[in-house]
Amino acid sequence: MQGSSHLLSARDVAGLLDRVRARHPRVHCITNFVAQNFTANMLLALGAVPAMTIARAEIGDFAARADALLVNLGTLDEERRAGAGIAIEVMRERRRPWVLDPVFVDASPVRRDYARHLLGERPALLRANASELAALADGEGAGDLARSSDAVVAVTGRIDRVTDGIRSVEIGNGDPLMTRVTAIGCAGTAIMCAFLAVADDPLIGTAAGLAVMGIAGEVAAGASSGPGSFAVALIDAIYSLDGAEIERRLDVR
Repeated sequence: MQGSSHLLSARDVAGLLDRVRARHPRVHCITNFVAQNFTANMLLALGAVPAMTIARAEIGDFAARADALLVNLGTLDEERRAGAGIAIEVMRERRRPWVLDPVFVDASPVRRDYARHLLGERPALLRANASELAALADGEGAGDLARSSDAVVAVTGRIDRVTDGIRSVEIGNGDPLMTRVTAIGCAGTAIMCAFLAVADDPLIGTAAGLAVMGIAGEVAAGASSGPGSFAVALIDAIYSLDGAEIERRLDVR
């Protein structure tokens, strides 16, 4: 497996951020109800256009307008499950990327089995933490799962690891305060959706989205005094992030 820092440069990250801001990709989010407001605000600050409906009667129409789709299993109710099936089919027909965030699949066999079913629907990206990945992967590593699912796999933690089964990138950006506010991870996956919508290479798009989120977290931590002010500062940091800050802070291994 090829893994080296030359796969992702500060110029790549800044260029894709500029492309998101220029193109304003539409990101449809089927997500945890406690994360919806923060996720929408983060996407708006980034320069993307969020949509959040889960109603079966209209989600197909909204998905048809979207450039990328997020399916987050944080709230696993029947309405979201039905909406996810409709939206995923639309994205497949239109050859647009969709992303699976299998929240808490390590805590619930129902979630785990549903997430495994969704992996068979060919997401462009699976984003999980180490525990979630272990619950899904049946002993496979991230690279093995990427090859078997034909998806980029992003394993987030203190060091974020991204692989397509052949190439890999590790990103060291971020701040501990990012674990102290609900919806940060969910919003981060939505940011990756926006980058996938404009990227030519899914691995690079995923890694750039993770880097932008991590760098913004570092900037926000320096401007805040605790979790409450951090959440507000993170929205501001995403909005104001520029190439010079990315160049100073990018930590790719």
